[in-house]
Amino acid sequence: MNVQSSPAALRGWSAAEWQVRCELAALYRLCAYHRWTDSIFTHISARVPGPEHHFLLNRFGQMHHEVRASDLVKIDIDGNPVEEADPRASDPDAQLVNKAGFVIHSAVHMAREDAHFVIHTHTPAGIAVSSQKQGLLPLSQQALKYYGHLAYHGYEGIALDEDERVRLVADLGTHDAMLLRNHGILVCGATASFAYDELYALERACAAQVATLAGGCELILPPQAVCERTAAQFRSPMIRKSCDKQWEAALRLIEGGTDWRS
Repeated sequence: MNVQSSPAALRGWSAAEWQVRCELAALYRLCAYHRWTDSIFTHISARVPGPEHHFLLNRFGQMHHEVRASDLVKIDIDGNPVEEADPRASDPDAQLVNKAGFVIHSAVHMAREDAHFVIHTHTPAGIAVSSQKQGLLPLSQQALKYYGHLAYHGYEGIALDEDERVRLVADLGTHDAMLLRNHGILVCGATASFAYDELYALERACAAQVATLAGGCELILPPQAVCERTAAQFRSPMIRKSCDKQWEAALRLIEGGTDWRS
């Protein structure tokens, strides 16, 4: 594909927007790789660079492993598409997005300028821990990353009511990760690499908790001081930089097959 025939050039997208589109498509593909998907019913979104307050979401009905950078739908804060569908698209619903996905993601994007990427999943482990009264326990090193840094939002039904956005962002506050009670996981980040790291660690923590509790044995919990120290260590600049290294390695997992950068 030459520069003149690239999707970005054909659609008039800036280099900055195309980069975000490629990173968002990669997040979808990685969620499919890790089996963090729930058919067509979970979403990942990204803020489009610029002052327009637009963001990108996958077309409703598209599986995560199918998403390409050029497929992503650009919408405004009201969930309306802001550009014409690709004229090459044969799908009459090429600009259709999921209403519930829009409500959750737009809430975070509007409230948090630093939330450039938002991921929401319905994994079995995430649903299980979100449904346990005690929430995430400090049972593993991954769980300690969230000690004192994890939000919770009560279940209110399928997220179709835009009034819920106010309560959701109030519960999220300044945290980058949240358990949606009886529902799943939500994480956000300024970069794709940070958001991916948040989801990876929280998903591992939830899976470890489910496995540990299934053993039915007496639990060992680290002292509070150790929990607090470990959580602080995870927020050190050195550990934060590892997100980019992990992202570079993760991208190698999805190389080959249909190119998500198209």
